[in-house]
Amino acid sequence: TKWTDELPANYPHHTAKTSDAPDALKVYRKILSEQPDTSVVICTIGFFSNLRDLLQSGADEYSDLSGKELVAKKVKRLVSMAGLFPEGKEFNVYCDVPASKVVAEEWPTEIVFSGFEIGNVILTGKKLVQMNVENSPVKDAYALCFAEGDPEGRMSWDHTAVLVAIKGYEPYFDVERGTFHVVDDEGTNNWVANLNGRDLRLIEKMPPTEVASLIENYMMHQPSIK
Repeated sequence: TKWTDELPANYPHHTAKTSDAPDALKVYRKILSEQPDTSVVICTIGFFSNLRDLLQSGADEYSDLSGKELVAKKVKRLVSMAGLFPEGKEFNVYCDVPASKVVAEEWPTEIVFSGFEIGNVILTGKKLVQMNVENSPVKDAYALCFAEGDPEGRMSWDHTAVLVAIKGYEPYFDVERGTFHVVDDEGTNNWVANLNGRDLRLIEKMPPTEVASLIENYMMHQPSIK
């Protein structure tokens, strides 16, 4: 995937290298401390490393609360692209197994999981790359992906989590309540259905092509300068 090299080169920004960015843990604690109680939806589309660090953090200049207390007070839910359901191994879980275990076992609010199987059948980007626009990092990213072997569209693993975090799961998906477990040191996960479980997992409801069209329309939106 060349986009990680080509997009930063073509769209320069103020953060020239990772070490120039503010520490993720500090960003989380500062933002959460400033929000109304139970008002924040966190969406994660990568590893659980930063959320593990947040849970295990202590009081600082932003809040006297521990990380777990701060999350419990300020966060409404976490929506995560992670896991393979009802069981299996998925990239975002097995790339940092210790962090995944901490979040799975200790996160104090509801977690909504968009599993690998959900986004894997929702293909987006074909109309996007045909748009008559220039200087679009979204279009350019998809053009690069298609050139590397995705002619019918790119799997929309992360997109489904973002959609649900912003819009909710209805009417796009059904859900099942239960508990997400990381069961071994290889990052294998399983799912135990339970009406009293903390977690929800997405289940296909609308046809994947309809969800893909909806997501792609959002991606094709062109921002205006005011």
